[in-house]
Amino acid sequence: MSDQIPLFLISLSANLFSALAGGGAGLLQLPALIFLGLPFPVALATHKAASVALGVGATARYLRERPLDPRSVAFILASGVPGVVLGASLVLRLDGRVAEVLLGLLTIGLGLYSIGNPGLGQAQQPLHRDRAGLLVGGGVLFLIGALNGSLTSGTGLFVTLWLVRWFGFDYQRAVSYTLILVGMFWNGAGALTLGVLGEIRWSWMPALLAGSLLGGYLGAHLAVAKGNRLIKRAFETITLLVGLKLLIG
Repeated sequence: MSDQIPLFLISLSANLFSALAGGGAGLLQLPALIFLGLPFPVALATHKAASVALGVGATARYLRERPLDPRSVAFILASGVPGVVLGASLVLRLDGRVAEVLLGLLTIGLGLYSIGNPGLGQAQQPLHRDRAGLLVGGGVLFLIGALNGSLTSGTGLFVTLWLVRWFGFDYQRAVSYTLILVGMFWNGAGALTLGVLGEIRWSWMPALLAGSLLGGYLGAHLAVAKGNRLIKRAFETITLLVGLKLLIG
């Protein structure tokens, strides 16, 4: 029980902010698991498995508001899941420090880009829905999926901003798609791949799952209640923090 309480509180905090901002649970949860004694591959697999509950919690809240578009769901899953499996297959063999630094710089860039565009993601404006736009959009989602499978910290934020910038989603809609599809299906595919190739610390899962589930629901509730402006500010804050964490190591 003494182990489960801090794990629950870490998971609750990380996933609440992640559900509000559209990603970034790994900012707190993954380093905490490493600090508590798990080797990186085990911590990554355990975090991935627990993060599936973030998507479940967010789904329980968001689907009360409006359903997801089936074509968008199929497109995001078909584009991203193969990349997740590829990234998760490679991460156990690679030294990811250089990639973490580059990813940190890019993540900070996402936050600064959003800060510099005050109207970004405040209204739904469908874009790039033709064949060429879908090919480019799907290709980038595949690359983000590969990052998601290998370097988990903050890649949901990439999906959120890409849906806003390229496809014209507003922040609230983009976050809902990210939390449900990335949270449950991308992370589920990554957890399965890492679980088969590596190891998950199952004894830590009850507290992590409970925190992810509750944090996902509460964060999604705040996002629905407060709207696009708060989500945009949360997104910008989390991207800067995730980027700095990746640079510091």
